[in-house]
Amino acid sequence: MDTTFLAPPATEDLEKLDRDLRFHPVTNDRPQTLTASEIAAFNRDGYLRPYRIFSETEIGQIRAYFDDLLARVVAAGGDSYSISTAHLKYGPVYDILTHPRIVAHVKDLLGENVVAWGSHFFCKMPHDGKKVGWHQDASYWPLSPSKAVTVWLAIDDADVENACMRFISGSHHFGHMTYRPGSPADHSVLNQLIDNPEQYGTAVDDVLKAGEVSFHSDLLLHGSQANESDRRRCGLTLRYAAADVRAGLDWNRKGVIVSGSDPSGHWSNASRPAAE
Repeated sequence: MDTTFLAPPATEDLEKLDRDLRFHPVTNDRPQTLTASEIAAFNRDGYLRPYRIFSETEIGQIRAYFDDLLARVVAAGGDSYSISTAHLKYGPVYDILTHPRIVAHVKDLLGENVVAWGSHFFCKMPHDGKKVGWHQDASYWPLSPSKAVTVWLAIDDADVENACMRFISGSHHFGHMTYRPGSPADHSVLNQLIDNPEQYGTAVDDVLKAGEVSFHSDLLLHGSQANESDRRRCGLTLRYAAADVRAGLDWNRKGVIVSGSDPSGHWSNASRPAAE
């Protein structure tokens, strides 16, 4: 399988797609892992945090794996932000994406039929000078309707000092926001920037210990500052969608069914890669 995808797709290609970029509130009267109050909070605020998924021993093993993978990628000419769609290339990343402890939480937000389709390491090295500008995930994705969730797994401890992610609480209710193209002067990893984010809600720091996760809506405004500390801040973003979401630009080839089924057969349900 070809595992090369533009990340993100070209803006002109996205603009050709007819996308429903409205927040679709979670309706789940019988959650199995989350509580009714947590689901209400997700609908209200657009995020949930923090949740312990992996023990210190387990996340230590994941970190050791990532350290080795990063060294290999950098030796091949990549950098600490370039490990994307990793579950189609590396078996251990596929295992994290499909991990039942994570999926149990996600299915309470997306329904019984869930596809996992994305995995991208965002690794801020000490003093790397790059921020992640305020943005909405859904703006970058050829997916419709907007029923997707990002799980942010802390590989390292993430706090204010080493530039943890920040949310604008409640901003997902404003739909697809107007953004401006980024420029080199912005020193941003991403190329879409939304200015004056506080007009949409209150900023919240997504402080996580290694092995913990947060969950956020694909429409929630979020970003992070440059890491000016002496500590690395690595996270693995894991992307999930309801199986009835349609993907353009061949992104359905990224999908793995992690709960229930895909009655339409839209998603490819890629198998675990053998490579480590």
